[in-house]
Amino acid sequence: MAVLVTGGAGYIGSHMVLALIDAGHDEVVVLDDLSTGFDWALPPEVTLVRGDVADQSLVAETIRRHRIDALAHFAAKIVVPDSVSDPLGYYLANTVKSRALIEAAIGAGVRHVIFSSTAAVYGEPAIVPVPEDLAPNPINPYGRSKLMTEWMLEDAARAHGISYVALRYFNVAGADPRGRSGQSTPNATHLIKVATQAALGKRGQLEVFGTDYPTPDGSCLRDYIQVSDLAAAHLVALNHLRGGGDSLTLNCGYGRGYSVLEVIDVVKSVSGVDFPVKLSPRRPGDPSRIIAGADRIRAELGWVPQHDDLRAIVTQALAWEEALGRRNLR
Repeated sequence: MAVLVTGGAGYIGSHMVLALIDAGHDEVVVLDDLSTGFDWALPPEVTLVRGDVADQSLVAETIRRHRIDALAHFAAKIVVPDSVSDPLGYYLANTVKSRALIEAAIGAGVRHVIFSSTAAVYGEPAIVPVPEDLAPNPINPYGRSKLMTEWMLEDAARAHGISYVALRYFNVAGADPRGRSGQSTPNATHLIKVATQAALGKRGQLEVFGTDYPTPDGSCLRDYIQVSDLAAAHLVALNHLRGGGDSLTLNCGYGRGYSVLEVIDVVKSVSGVDFPVKLSPRRPGDPSRIIAGADRIRAELGWVPQHDDLRAIVTQALAWEEALGRRNLR
C-alpha cells in the first residue's frame, strides 16, 4: 500500500518523503499546490500530484489510483503572527481544508492518518516541560486551527473506525544530513533559517522579537527538534498504526530548551560571522517558553532521536542555505 503525503514538497513534508524512501517504501505520492514547496525537493521516484488538499475529487481519485492506505498531512499555514492578522485565512487553510481532506480520504478508503500538529495548542503552558495531558489552551489562531483539526480527527476516528497519530511538535530546524533537502522558503520565519540567512548576507540583520519575557535572558525559550528526527517520528507513527496500534496524540521534541539569544550565539559561532541583531518588541501570539515533555513517544513508539545537537543542527542549516545560494534561491 502507498502513502499520501500532503505538503510533501515543503520543508517537513519533503523530509518525511525522504524517510519513507530510505525505509524502502515502494510508492510515495505527494499532494502539494507548490505555493511554498518545490518540485525539485522530491526524489524522482516520487509521484507528485499538484493540487489543493480540499479538492475532494482529486484526493479521492489519487487515493484510489495509487491504492493509498495512509495519509501524512503536513499542508498548512504556520506563521503565528500572520494567524493573528489573518485568522480566517488560517481557519480556512488549517481547519476547513483539513476537514475536506479527511472526509475525502476516509470515503476513498484510507485507514490511517498522521497529522502534523503543533505545540501551539498548549498556549502559555503552566507546566514546562509540557506533558500531553495538559489541557490545551491555545493563545493564537494558528494553535486553535490545529487543535480543531485534532478534534475532528478524534471524532472521525471514533465514527469511522480509522486510526491516527497527531504529533505536536515544537520548533523544527536543521536539514537532511545528506544535503538532499532543507528549509527552502525564502521568507520563512524559523529562527535558525533567518539567522543563517543573516550570516550569509542574505539579510541585512536579524530581528529579535521580545527581550522582556520571564526567561533567564529575556528572550523566548524553545525546544528545537532536528527535521530528520521529526520525520523519523512520523515514520514510527506510521508503523505503529499499520501494526494495529491505537490512536495517539504525542509531543515531539528533545525536552530541552534554548533561548533565542543562545541560538543566535551558536549561529554566529558556527558561521564565524558577527551579523547585526536588532532587538524589537514582542510579536503578538508568542508564548514565552515552551519545551516538550516527550517521554511518551520514546516509550510508546520507540522513537530514538539521532540528531540532538544544536551546533550540528545549525551546521546543517548553514550548509543548506549555502546550497540554496547556488540555486539562486534566497
